Amino acid sequence: MTVTKEFISKFTRMSFPLVGNPFCEERLRTSRNDRNKTGQGITNKRLSRCPGLLLCVATILLFSPAYAIASDVSLHGFLQGNYSVDTAESNPDGGDFKWAEERVQLRLDAAKEPFRLFIKTDAFYDHIDEKAQIELREGYIDYIEKKWDLRAGRQIITWGLGDLIFINDVFPKDYEAFFSGRPMEYMKKGVDGVKIGYYPSFASFELITIPIFEPNNYTNAKRFYMFDPMPNVTNREEKDPPSNLENTEFAFRAYRDVAGFDASVYLYRGFYRKPYMIPDDINSTTKITYHYPKLSVYGASLQGRALDGVLSFEAGYYDSRQDRAGTDYTVPNSQTKFLIGYQRQLWEDFTVGLQYYNEYMHEYSEYVKNQPSGLPKDRKLYQLVTLRLTQFLMHQDLRLGFFSFYSTSDGDYMLNPEVKYKFTDSVWGAVGANIFGGGEKWSQFGQLDRNDNIYLQLRYEF
Repeated sequence: MTVTKEFISKFTRMSFPLVGNPFCEERLRTSRNDRNKTGQGITNKRLSRCPGLLLCVATILLFSPAYAIASDVSLHGFLQGNYSVDTAESNPDGGDFKWAEERVQLRLDAAKEPFRLFIKTDAFYDHIDEKAQIELREGYIDYIEKKWDLRAGRQIITWGLGDLIFINDVFPKDYEAFFSGRPMEYMKKGVDGVKIGYYPSFASFELITIPIFEPNNYTNAKRFYMFDPMPNVTNREEKDPPSNLENTEFAFRAYRDVAGFDASVYLYRGFYRKPYMIPDDINSTTKITYHYPKLSVYGASLQGRALDGVLSFEAGYYDSRQDRAGTDYTVPNSQTKFLIGYQRQLWEDFTVGLQYYNEYMHEYSEYVKNQPSGLPKDRKLYQLVTLRLTQFLMHQDLRLGFFSFYSTSDGDYMLNPEVKYKFTDSVWGAVGANIFGGGEKWSQFGQLDRNDNIYLQLRYEF
């Protein structure tokens, strides 16, 4: 049996929590962890992907005298514990925790016109991996003028309208954080790049350049069970796009008000952030090479008040530039993705949000004809609905939340109930669960059936 595109797209078809190839990534991360024990491999590789860190250091050295007399300086942060325990069965490594860590975050925000310096960094101890780490979440400098601005460094960028469904938000995500019950802010990863904004009277524009490719992060093989049709193939390697001018990613957004609706158009030219596989032999695979195919995205969105609530539309065409004909099973087919969402407050402090999402695969006949046999086929039209319920109580100190994914085409689901309580202005805690099931053993959420977990979040902010 070989790894084929239809399995990859089964797990990676969507631009929301499961946009990736989980079993590929988890096997890859296992090999990375092995190399890390010797101080080699991915550690040095990731350091080479951190110009944002170098930029921040240089920025601090360059501007520290100026910011010592900055007109506006603030230093905030938090102490936090994140814990997630299995409820279905133990992890693949025999442990009972999906996540167990203590974390401290510091945020420095200093301004002296026309400059602004922002640094957000985390230090944490991971009990599962038994190691301490420091992570630069964001680190950039702004130059701000009246009608334009420039931001350089590591930054978290959010585009689009979807609630946990990302069509035009083409920037990297951390899906392991999402499935293990960490605070939602950790689902977003930073990119090292430059953003230029231009704001004339008739519209607003953003142009982003990303010279260093950053992939999505997926589930760890020690913590999550995933469907793997080739568990015996251990020889796996990753090929990231080389960092050069030709492979620099570009993203563009233009937005303005149109008859009371927020309207946006999006353009992106870069790479898929999920890995796809190239087996060395289709009939007898002994080695798998992971690669990130070239991608262009053309999208639009519209949001405004209607029907006593907020109505949202978003669409995107995913142009698979390496194989528009759909004949190469190692490259995903082009797709059209569409989302309609509606949110409304039914009574005081209670809101309901609904979304319908679908994606249509182009050149489907070629996809069916050219893929190797032996694995389940992806659907020509994939459909998904989401439901979000939120109720605030006790002067909004208590929040009851519920979010769910359900695929009407595959029959699988994910449920996320959560209770969050604000003890003081500085202290809050949350308890929730991630429940998966339905569908087939290879479907989006069906393959996660053995990974149900309950999580606890505690935070002290200062």
